[in-house]
Amino acid sequence: MEYKDYYKVLGVSKNATADEIKKAFRKLAVKYHPDKNPGDKKAEEKFKEIAEANEVLSDPEKRKKYDELGENWKEYEQQQAARGQYYGGRGQSQGGFNMEDFGGGESAFSDFFESIFGGGGFGSSGRKSTRSARGHDLQTEMDITLEEAFHGGPKQISLNGQLLKLSLKPGIQEGQVIRLKGKGAAGVNGGASGDLLIAIHIAKHPRYEVKGNDIYFDQPVDIYKAVLGGKISVQLIDKQIMMDIPAGTDSDKKFRLKGMGMHLFEKPDARGDAYVRIQIKVPKTLTAHEKELFEQLAKGKS
Repeated sequence: MEYKDYYKVLGVSKNATADEIKKAFRKLAVKYHPDKNPGDKKAEEKFKEIAEANEVLSDPEKRKKYDELGENWKEYEQQQAARGQYYGGRGQSQGGFNMEDFGGGESAFSDFFESIFGGGGFGSSGRKSTRSARGHDLQTEMDITLEEAFHGGPKQISLNGQLLKLSLKPGIQEGQVIRLKGKGAAGVNGGASGDLLIAIHIAKHPRYEVKGNDIYFDQPVDIYKAVLGGKISVQLIDKQIMMDIPAGTDSDKKFRLKGMGMHLFEKPDARGDAYVRIQIKVPKTLTAHEKELFEQLAKGKS
């Protein structure tokens, strides 16, 4: 049995932050997930490997233990086997996937993993442990629209055939994690169930771009209005307003609309700002009279 370098598996350094580990795992999990690679045994094995690496490196206690043991893990394995001290649950991964789905009911974790963290609560004597343990937290992801992030409201997510209901608060942001208590892996020997951690991903919007609590978007304006100034109609994410622009407004000129951006997650009554970028529309077709007027203006400039 060889030593497994979990950092190498995820392609991160040994000093990687929790966020870097999460991002690396998410990228690889999407690439090698069995649903995207049906019938591909190599992809399935790779997926198991990265899920196992994430199981260790995303859990502070497991990561600390793994780092402390390093390549001396073999000595630890021998000591634990002699004492009959294998602990830990089998089959559930913190990556948000049920690892038993890929092992026909057997643990999909490697012998290396189980030599350190245990394999189903059995010691070397074969007697079942009576130690109760809290179930693992599970992780998954959920895609929502920008409108759902702005307004909040009820949402459903399916996990392992179970339909779960939750309520989004207005102003939830990209990458934010929702915790559903008791919806993770079941505990061992009467232990409490773990939690379900749901990472939020906001789909790209064709019009609006969100930065923090602020919203940015382009607003087309015809050349006449840009030259002469006046009121323009602006569609915000939740309503339409009339906005004044001064005469001689240039393309890419940015206007701030205070308090018209995203809701603040912790203070839903407060909002960020909206930033309007003016994009001047040049007419593609002109009447003979319009063309003549533009020519006169051009001559007046020369």
